[in-house]
Amino acid sequence: MIRTFPVLAAALALMAPMAQAQSTQTITVAGGCFWCVEADFEKVDGVIEAVSGFAGGDTSNPTYEEVTGGGTGHYEAVEITYDPSRIDARRLYDLFFRSIDPTDAGGQFCDRGPSYRTAIFADAQDKLAAEAAKQAARDALGREIVTPILGDASFYPADAYHQDYYKSAERLAVSSVGLFVPKSEAYKRYREGCGRDATVKALWGSEAPFAK
Repeated sequence: MIRTFPVLAAALALMAPMAQAQSTQTITVAGGCFWCVEADFEKVDGVIEAVSGFAGGDTSNPTYEEVTGGGTGHYEAVEITYDPSRIDARRLYDLFFRSIDPTDAGGQFCDRGPSYRTAIFADAQDKLAAEAAKQAARDALGREIVTPILGDASFYPADAYHQDYYKSAERLAVSSVGLFVPKSEAYKRYREGCGRDATVKALWGSEAPFAK
């Protein structure tokens, strides 16, 4: 019979969440509509979670309306938590560049304006991987890549309404005649109507990882 002393048991209990925290890492990217970036990266093997939110601005805890209204300096961004034993930051950045139009400085697809610009927010540890991925994207397209690699920035999650939008069964009114559809269906209509997949496919061809 193995005996665990109370002090040792308490220490092990405290170490468990620390070990779990150390086994994951995060990157933060802005790729236009955060619903779409979240939906894409939650499909990637090795990604644990993708959270929609905001980064790069001057206001603490901004609201969606404040950011999209302009003036806060924030981008719609996604914080991606991943298991580095299964995928690394460089691979995630490569996927990111091939999921957007990194030659467009004015927004992404049908979404225009500062909050929909693309960017990577990288700390010193990840900057080299981000720069290498950007160079690879430049070489692949033979065009200038305007997506900036910015310094690490505070990330503010968006409210619950915007999380997991692409797979939510919550129903929304979409017309004046009382038609209700799940958020997931509204998301599909938006993504197709905005031309995201069509544009990415035309730009990246077979290298586009998420475009249908």
